[in-house]
Amino acid sequence: MSYDLSKKNSQPKTNHIIDLRSDTVTKPSIEMRKIMADAEVGDDVYGEDPSINKLEKMLSEMLGKESGILMTSGTQSNLCAVLTHCARGEEVIIGDKYHIFIDEAAGASVLGGVAMAPIKTGEDNEMLPENISNAVKPDDPHCPISKLLCLENTVWGKAIDLDKMYKAKSEADKFKLSTHLDGARFFNAISYLGCSEIDLAKSADTVSICLSKGLGTPAGSVLLLPKELESKARRWRKMLGGGMRQAGIFAAAGIYALNNNVKRLKEDQDKAIYLAKELKKYINTSSENIVQNTNMVFFTPQQKDGQRLCSFMNNKGIILNQPLPSTRMVMHLDITDNDLTYILNSFDEFYNC
Repeated sequence: MSYDLSKKNSQPKTNHIIDLRSDTVTKPSIEMRKIMADAEVGDDVYGEDPSINKLEKMLSEMLGKESGILMTSGTQSNLCAVLTHCARGEEVIIGDKYHIFIDEAAGASVLGGVAMAPIKTGEDNEMLPENISNAVKPDDPHCPISKLLCLENTVWGKAIDLDKMYKAKSEADKFKLSTHLDGARFFNAISYLGCSEIDLAKSADTVSICLSKGLGTPAGSVLLLPKELESKARRWRKMLGGGMRQAGIFAAAGIYALNNNVKRLKEDQDKAIYLAKELKKYINTSSENIVQNTNMVFFTPQQKDGQRLCSFMNNKGIILNQPLPSTRMVMHLDITDNDLTYILNSFDEFYNC
């Protein structure tokens, strides 16, 4: 690990709020805002927004998919994908820790009548082929019809190796299941795995890409899919209230992010590695837990310290999630080297005061 703050001339102070809760808190840069202000726009429901058309084409070619559709959010993108693949009474097989199952308000079931069959995942949060096959329902009127396998990468910041993704896809193919990849942090996975976008995208028929996390745009996700599914997915988007008009301002931000903010994701990972390593100096690692996954550090303080730590950091201008029992600290493009020094000095003060 070559990342070293001592070589960065960082100063141990800050004059702004440091938000570690998520990479969703990133704000568009001045350069991105200028691009958004100058974006060429049109009515996207009519297919006439040139910036949106450019973004959709750009991402579909990048991932080796035939079509792309800009959505308002990752949740809407995933929901449109599930509803496009599945009819009422059909079933999604999904990891029991995956976002679509635990954090998207069961939209597929509530709005689409699609059942969810959560299954236990492996040590790296991957879908295990044997668990997939065991979850597929027989052709029996007592059972829902197994139709779709939902994958995710990264999961809680953990990047899943390509061979594990491919094995899950192969198992789904055996049972003629369609596959969808929730790639909310798709490019974080790419950065960690050192593979191409097409390599990871091949693990699923459809892929959802979020633009508003580590890529730093204010909103938007893109659903990549085969041409034959595009009109159906666009109909679902319209039905779900996602038919936008002059939304090229968001697409322009996405284009800027793909051109400027993908390669820098490794910096977030390096900062997370450095943070996790340095935290071990301040705490008793035999009783505390520190886990680093891509741009995330999961820290479990002693129970007596949890609330006090959050209050202390908040008074320092550092926002943490309440430990339950772990707190997640996420490195993103708004966390500078100076911020990282200040964070570590604040931990040092907390544990040594």
